[in-house]
Amino acid sequence: MLKTRLRDFLLTNDDWLFAVSDYFRNDGIRSTLRYVPDENGERELNGKRYKKYDFGPAFEFMTQNRPEWVQDVHVVPESEVKQVLRPSDCIPELVNSDSRVRAIVKVLDMAGIPRTSMGVTGSMLAGLQNESSDVDFVVYGPMWFRARDAITAAKKQEGPIEEIDEDMWQRIYRKRIPEISFDEFMLHESRKGNRGMVEGTYFDLLFVREWDQIKEPLQRGKDTVKMKIEAEVKNADFAFDSPSFYKVEHDEIDHVLSYTHTYAGQALPGEIIEARGVVEEFGDMKRLVVGTSREPKGEWIRSLTWLEKCGYI
Repeated sequence: MLKTRLRDFLLTNDDWLFAVSDYFRNDGIRSTLRYVPDENGERELNGKRYKKYDFGPAFEFMTQNRPEWVQDVHVVPESEVKQVLRPSDCIPELVNSDSRVRAIVKVLDMAGIPRTSMGVTGSMLAGLQNESSDVDFVVYGPMWFRARDAITAAKKQEGPIEEIDEDMWQRIYRKRIPEISFDEFMLHESRKGNRGMVEGTYFDLLFVREWDQIKEPLQRGKDTVKMKIEAEVKNADFAFDSPSFYKVEHDEIDHVLSYTHTYAGQALPGEIIEARGVVEEFGDMKRLVVGTSREPKGEWIRSLTWLEKCGYI
């Protein structure tokens, strides 16, 4: 069986490129279509032009062309996979060819993070980046937190890694369309450290689990009602994962999951959160799911503790 995990890419027999979107699988590799060969495409790789597909158009394309692969994500049969592209495999080449990746790697090298714990995903992993491409930098497992701290320190030095400017923050906010105000969004983002600029290019610092952290799949349950809760966060080890996972202390809800990147790293252990989402029941357990659609309305996670500390509430 092919070994895959979140943020790997798949190249299929049709030369379609998919981003792996789950650590687990049943009848195929859970992923999302990203690039398809197209003579009118705006990207190019090895003389072949490709078209990039965003979330909605990707589902339309798949429904028309591979309806049997369409579930809540795109499930690619292993027999259709020609190659697995792993984020860590492209680090040596990108360090040599891209000064932005080289700058990030240099900071992480100095922090003692092994290069085997680093990777780059997205268009750079596929070899389809252009001048407007962001850098989707991956760090695996607990090393992510050390990397985040190293990047935060680097932003305070004179160098290629900088804080995000106001215009870029506005762009990020508008792209996500969260249910919280821009000011509140910025208060939460100000302490996360998972985004930055390198040589004027936006980059994400993306968390992916180490192999020994991949234990058992999330059991899908039955969606019931929308609910707003206040609860104390007991564990946030996977708050920057996808989905974000917050173990909470609450009379009904065992944990909160967020499928939208906006609420990754939103709260720390010991903090009181307010969260609104859909209650999912499985067995005798309930979870609260935030981000039940691409642009969730009426769903959010807020750290009341942090907002109070900042004087916002």
